[in-house]
Amino acid sequence: MIVDVHTHHVPKGWPELGWAGAPRLRVESEREAMILLGDREFRRIQDGCWNPARRIEAMDADGVDVQVVSPTPVFFSYERPAAQAVQVSKIFNDLALEICADERLVPFCQVPLQDPDLACAELDRCLASGHAGVEIGNHVGDRDLDDAGVVQFLQHCAAVGAPVFVHPWDMPGGPRLERWMAQWLVGMPAETHLSVLAMILGGVFDRVPESLRICFAHGGGSFAFWLGRFENAWHRRSDLVGVSELPPSRYVERFGVDSVVFDERALRLLVETMGEDRVMLGSDFPYPLGESPVGALVRGAGFLSGTARAKLLGGNAARFLGRTPGEAPPVAHAR
Repeated sequence: MIVDVHTHHVPKGWPELGWAGAPRLRVESEREAMILLGDREFRRIQDGCWNPARRIEAMDADGVDVQVVSPTPVFFSYERPAAQAVQVSKIFNDLALEICADERLVPFCQVPLQDPDLACAELDRCLASGHAGVEIGNHVGDRDLDDAGVVQFLQHCAAVGAPVFVHPWDMPGGPRLERWMAQWLVGMPAETHLSVLAMILGGVFDRVPESLRICFAHGGGSFAFWLGRFENAWHRRSDLVGVSELPPSRYVERFGVDSVVFDERALRLLVETMGEDRVMLGSDFPYPLGESPVGALVRGAGFLSGTARAKLLGGNAARFLGRTPGEAPPVAHAR
């Protein structure tokens, strides 16, 4: 089974949300639409975002058996009052089940992470209705993943067996980051690295069970490259950095990352740092900065053994999803 753990959806439309600046979709043709935040154009998208037939056609072309389909982070609504975020989450989560009616498409839900009780309740509702896990953003305003409310939610995910996919979002702006798509080229890796640091140095892995299945997007950002610097700081400046019970390198076995790094040298470092059991195929489909053809890097990486390649292409993702490696998807999602 070839499993892509990092893809996104956008429904073709949703009801008016009724508040200023709310996201909406301007459908321009059968194949193209524009995401709007209020009246501001955010991103042009194609029908691969909402059309399951187009999605499966692309999967077949790239030899992908299963996609994990997560929300597009701009819709998280963490900056809104919790009641509005619940409204958005319920609408988008229910529409995701329609997009993912095919057994090869595995839906992950979104939750109002700014309110842990509401987030836990929405996760439970979604798991009961057919979602397989949850995607969360890497921060809620200035609250990182070591925030008490986020930790409460992660503890609940561990308790109910829900895998968690962490995706960067709401990157810092400013003139230096608004050229060359620098928010995506620099901001996303930095935000992801920072969220891994928060999980380790904030003591989250010391407070959540080892049963928590959590994966970070975009190869974990720059974490693999800078683990040595991170480790050195923990030992030399323990007064400031040594908050976790163990050195940073001891927590590498507690999380996974996807393979969206685009370069064999980077993938080699990622596998050597994380281990071949904790890197999973990801593409960022259907967005233009994603990998295409999906899996080309892993399939063509000469340093990988056949066993390691099979793990990266699907075996590790199966365990992340709570399945036996090679297990086919369920016949249908519960409704």
